Amino acid sequence: MFLPKDKREAITALYAFCREVDDIADECTDLSIAQTKLNWWRTEIESLYQGKPQHPVSKALVQPIKTYHLEAKHFIEIIDGMEMDLNFNRYQDFEQLQLYCYRVASVVGLLSAHIFGFTNQKTLQYALDLGMAFQLTNIIRDVGEDARRNRIYLPLDELAQFDVREEDVLQSLESDKVQKLLNYQIKRAEDYYDRALSELPIEDRKSQRVGLMMTAIYRTLLREIQADGAQTVLNSRISLGALHKFWLAFKVWFHN
Repeated sequence: MFLPKDKREAITALYAFCREVDDIADECTDLSIAQTKLNWWRTEIESLYQGKPQHPVSKALVQPIKTYHLEAKHFIEIIDGMEMDLNFNRYQDFEQLQLYCYRVASVVGLLSAHIFGFTNQKTLQYALDLGMAFQLTNIIRDVGEDARRNRIYLPLDELAQFDVREEDVLQSLESDKVQKLLNYQIKRAEDYYDRALSELPIEDRKSQRVGLMMTAIYRTLLREIQADGAQTVLNSRISLGALHKFWLAFKVWFHN
């Protein structure tokens, strides 16, 4: 809504690509079929950059990759991230989770920053850290939903640190220990938001306004989760209403 037509179409095509590959990992129950589909997309990205796209989403990406100089390796990294969902339903430590977040979110932030436009290279580090903050927020929001699919994205060594068992998460058992574990995760996400915002050069704030609007929405969601008692995410999905999100976005647009 807040972007000019060419950038809006580019972001829509990028989002559509992410949805295509994410849905393979999330919805395809046969792992061999899911792997085959992701491999097909790797080949399709090669075809796209050779000027021979087949899929409607790939065709929609033809102009954006030329206009905004989007690199093939970043699309492949997103696919690699989705492939991790086929191979892992637990993460031993934050270092392992960080790689997943980088691939499925930070790289998307990087591509988005190119579409939005920038003049200072420091903006790319902002985009990487902001993507990390968004994905950590998603993980916190979806703890209960993921657990019901036998997925735990909270690092297992941190569960142990707070004396929380995998079964506590999988069975949505609320406790002071789980509350402290989730507050620890929230603090990490908040630190990434702070880091990202400190890295955005003043000269690129206007071109990156849409990212700042998303920051306002995601960070407000994160704080709503904490205000509600973080462990409520085990048994319910917390979200912001459309009007609330629009108001947050409008305020950022107006002040930047």
